[in-house]
Parts: sequence; C-alpha cells; structure tokens
Amino acid sequence: MEKGTLVEFRVQGDRRLGIVERPDGKTRWFVIDERGQSYSLAPRQTTYTVTGQTYKSSEIASFLEEVKPYLDPSALEVAWELLVEDGETFTPEQMANLLFSQSDPPACYAAYCLLSDDKLYFKQKGDAYEPRTAPQVAERKHQLEVEVLKAKGQQEFLTRVEQALKGEAVEWGRHDRQRLEGLEKYAALLADTVRTGVNYDSLARAYPPSAPVLETMTLLGRPTTPQGAFQLLVDLGCWSPYENLFLRRSSIPIQFLQKVLEVAQQRLDFPPIDSDTNRLDLTHLKVYTIDDETTTEIDDGLSWEVLPNGRERLWVHIADPTRWLVPEDELDLEARKRGSTVYLPTGMIPMFPEVLATGPMSLIQGRVCCALSFGIVLGTDGVVEDYSIHTSLIKPTYRLTYEDVDEMLQLRVQAEPEIAAIATWAQRRKAWRYAQGAISITMPEATIKVKGDEINIDILDDSPSRQVVAEMMILAGEVAARYGKAHNIPLPFRGQPQPELPPDEELLLLPAGFVRACAMRRCMPKSEMSITPLRHAGLGLDTYTQATSPIRRYSDLLTHFQLKAHLRGEVLPFSAEQLKEVMMTVTSITQEVTMVERQTNRYYALEYLRRHPEETWDVTVLMWLREDSNLALILLEDLGLQLPMTFKRSVNLGEQILVKVSHADPQKDMIQFQEIIYQEAQTSPN
Repeated sequence: MEKGTLVEFRVQGDRRLGIVERPDGKTRWFVIDERGQSYSLAPRQTTYTVTGQTYKSSEIASFLEEVKPYLDPSALEVAWELLVEDGETFTPEQMANLLFSQSDPPACYAAYCLLSDDKLYFKQKGDAYEPRTAPQVAERKHQLEVEVLKAKGQQEFLTRVEQALKGEAVEWGRHDRQRLEGLEKYAALLADTVRTGVNYDSLARAYPPSAPVLETMTLLGRPTTPQGAFQLLVDLGCWSPYENLFLRRSSIPIQFLQKVLEVAQQRLDFPPIDSDTNRLDLTHLKVYTIDDETTTEIDDGLSWEVLPNGRERLWVHIADPTRWLVPEDELDLEARKRGSTVYLPTGMIPMFPEVLATGPMSLIQGRVCCALSFGIVLGTDGVVEDYSIHTSLIKPTYRLTYEDVDEMLQLRVQAEPEIAAIATWAQRRKAWRYAQGAISITMPEATIKVKGDEINIDILDDSPSRQVVAEMMILAGEVAARYGKAHNIPLPFRGQPQPELPPDEELLLLPAGFVRACAMRRCMPKSEMSITPLRHAGLGLDTYTQATSPIRRYSDLLTHFQLKAHLRGEVLPFSAEQLKEVMMTVTSITQEVTMVERQTNRYYALEYLRRHPEETWDVTVLMWLREDSNLALILLEDLGLQLPMTFKRSVNLGEQILVKVSHADPQKDMIQFQEIIYQEAQTSPN
C-alpha cells in the first residue's frame, strides 16, 4: 500500500481510521490513527481502503466530518427497493453513485459504513454486497422487532427489580413472572444440598443457570449461584428468608388450579345425587368428634350405645367425602395427584379444596352429615365379636378437643357416660392387641408450629384422650379390613413384617427408657401395602387397612370407594390390577410428602435452636451413629428432638449431659453442639 493511504481497521470491534506510514516486515504495515497511536496491521486486519488520494493523520477528523452528512440508514431502504428485483451484487462505490450521485472518497466510505452496519436489507458477498430477498427482509424485520421488544421488556423488568430492591411496591407482569419463576427454580436447588449432601460450590457447577437467570443475575451484579438467586428473591420481597425450598423442589402442588376450584364450587352449589339411597339414620346417637383445636378437616366421630340385650356397641363414624365424588372425576384425580394433606409447621396444604374439605365433607357439629359408620361389639377381652358397616346419616353432638376429653375423664363427668364407656373399651382393646403381639415404642415427639416469625416447639402429649381416639381408629381399620377379606374385596391393606427384636438379655444391657426404645425402633421393619390382606405385627392385627381419614389420605379414600360400592351391591370401581396401579402412584407421592414434612420440621427445629444459642439443653445419648468417631444421636428431652452430635470425649449410651448450640445453619442442614461442663452449668442463668 502507498504511504498516506487511509484505511479502516477495528479495535475491539470499534471502527478506527488510520494512515499507512511504513512497512513492518514483509507483509505488515504500521498505521497511525488520528490520535497519533501506531498499530502494526496485517492486510487481513484492514476492513476498508479509501482510494483516490492520500491523507495525513491530522486530516482524519475532517474526513469523518465530510462523511457524516451521508450516514442516513433510511437511504438503504430506497436503494434496496430499486435493486431487489435484479438481485445483482455491487460495490460501496456503486452504492455511493446510486445513493448520493457522488463517488468521492467520503461518499464511498459512507456507503461502505451503511452497508457494513446494515443487518436488514443487504448482505456482504466478498468485497461486494447483494440485496436480500423480500421474504428474507420481512423475516429479519420480524426478528429485529422481537429483539427490540425483548430488550425493552428486559429493561422494564430490571427497572422494576431496582424498585423492588428499594422496597417500593411493584406489580410484576406476566413476562416478569416467568423470569422470577426461573430464579425460583434455580434457587430451589439449594434443597439438594440437604437431600444429597452436595456442597454449594459443587451444586452451582452441576446445575448451571438458564440463560434468562444468568442474564438477570449478571445485570444485577449478583453471584450466579442458587444461593445468590435465593438471596435476590428474598431482597425482592418475593420469598421469605425461611422459604420452604423442600416444598418448592418437590412435585407437590401448593395451589389448586382454577378449574378444580370451580368444580368444587359447583358441587357445593349443586350437590350430586346421593348414590347411597338407603343410609342408616343414626341421628339419634350422641356423636363426639375429638380433635386438636386448630383442626378444620373433621373426619371422625365416636358413639356408644347399649343394645336391647344389654350388650354395648361402639360406633366409629367416618366422614364420607365420596358422597361428593365420582371415581376418576376432576376432584378425585386432583386428590390422587396430591396423595394426602400436607402438614407443615407453617400450615397445611389440603388434599381437597377447603370449600369442600372443611365444609360438607367434614363432620360438623349440629349438622346432619353423611358418614360411613362402623358398628362394633367387643368381647370383654377386647376382641371383635360382631360388626356391621353402613352408609349413614349422623348429627355430631359435640366438638371436643383432646384437652376437653382428658378433663372429662379425669373429673368423671356423669352427664357424659358415653365418654367414660368409650375410654374403657379403648383400654380393653389396647390390652387385647398387646396380648396378640402388638409392640409399643414410646419416644417423645415434637410438634412444631410457625406463626409469623415465631417458632414454637412442644412435645406431643400421649394423653388418655389421644390413646382413646387412636384405639378407635385402629379398631375401625381392622373391621374395614376384615370386611374386605371376608368378601374378597381388593383394598389398600397395610401390614408390617414381624420384627427381629434384640433378645431380652441384650436389651437389659441397655439403659431403660429412651435408649431401649430407640434400639427396638431400629429393628422395626417398614410397613407394607398390598391389595391382599397382610398381618400388621406392630399393631398385633391379622389384617388392617386405613379408612378413618378419607379427607386427608387418598389411600383411605380408595377404601371408601371400594367398601361403599360393595355395600350397594355394585361393581367395584377398581379391579385388583387397577387398585394396585393407583396404589403404586399414590405411595410414591405420599413418600415425597412425608419427606417434605420431615425436612421442613427439621429445618424449623434447627432454626429454633439457632435462635437460642445461649440456652442450655438436657440431652440423652440415644445411640451411636459412628462410634469410631464419637458421633451419636442425642435426644433433647424438653423439645422431643433427635439430632446428631460429635463428642470430644468418651460417653455412654443413656448418659445425660448439658449442651449448647455452637453452630446452626438450617439452610445447609448443619447443627453442632458443645458440651457444657458442670461448673459452667452451675453459673448459667438457665
């Protein structure tokens, strides 16, 4: 190239003009830009050469001023309309003649700039350009419009994000919600650190963020990790700092679809015809429903009566939600998808829409309610001597809490002899079951409730009233299973294999109480489900099914569908194979529900302990998790919590010690305790 030739080259993508100064070796040239900065360029690095005259670096600025008047991108559309039909290629110089009727260097360079920047009408072909076809231009216009809208939407979203971060009220749009949902899914991966034990860094590498998440996090200067996404959602006010990631990571539906809610309301407004036209009228019986004060789904009630022959009959009345359903309808399939009501410290997620579950499906005091009633006559030893099952009408008389019933039993209230009679039969029934080999393992059980920012942990009291209700529910389950077995009805039978408990001499070597109970619990096999009867060793029953919580457990609902159809003399809604298939699906779902409930309870237990770092706790060493590293399971007796602890000294099973929490991170599922020595405990304010 001649010295003084004006060339264009790029520096980090930006246009730059320079003057050829001198050769640099055999193939390269030194070029000086308008600032006097020198560059060594190979021929391929120059993107355009201005021909016709030579220049000095001091003339570059004035040259660019001459170019500016020509830089009107709209001129290209006119040129494209003239050239598109022929489709021939042309050079920047030819375009300059067409557009400006000029061919001097500034006009030619301006034509080149317009063509090289154009993404719509023309495309480069070697050193020349050719017009795109009309369909190609139409498609590219559409793409550009989409990109513009996307960029606009992105900017508007980021503006709303900034407002939310300042604490201002923000109304998120539909596309915003999609972005936020992407962040939520990414942040929910934190639950996997608990489930799999993978640390944060490994998790971030294993699950890279999606493009929208990466874009959002990068633009906001946030770390592109699940933890970073979690904190962003908290800062935006979308999530609580205690957001239930286990629930979000699960497949459990949190809300009901609008269609399902509409169907529920239709059932309420226009009740379906009752298929059970011959319900037994039991409205004359006194019916007691016994639940926690906060219970809203009331699905069981108890009655007692004296028969003409002087014998006594117990009645266990169970709510009849199938009165409002048809197998495989929208409500049934929704309940099947959920598997059960989910009970969390923060509240419950019902299996049915609340408008039905807490309304006509429940046994409500003072109202005539549809029920499935089990009438049972026991022998003096507690064995079932006679029973019958009826679709019925009942009228619950009293809604009682467990505390109410405990007080009535303690005071021996004469006005309600039914309560004392039911309790007496419950005791006989329990004694009979233990005579049949039932196994009792009593360990403290924590109940955790979260209201607002407050966490409360109490120990579930195994009071006489709770034992009464539990025995009556087990009794109804045995009767339902016996009926199914006698009539060859496929039901979701439940069983438990006979455990191989430690021999008595081995148990006697362990400290009495919780340590022995823990050792026995480890030997208890998991319960099983089958469409044919099974023995339930833990309950001491030859056959058993669950039938007493059809509003809250789908397997109980299946039992109702099958029993009621048989009582009507109809074909069973589920064949053995169909029932087996449904049970497999429901079992998988309920296992996930159980896991989420357990993980959520543990999270709030750790959060409760994190908030009480100065509290001292009495604990019992229950069992070894890894004896070689002094890792044991301890029981915090005041809270009913069982957690791991690593000891720095040798301890014995059953040993009672004082500890404090030294570190707790609920989100990472980490808890560490330190032992409090006796002298320190003496001076502790607790």
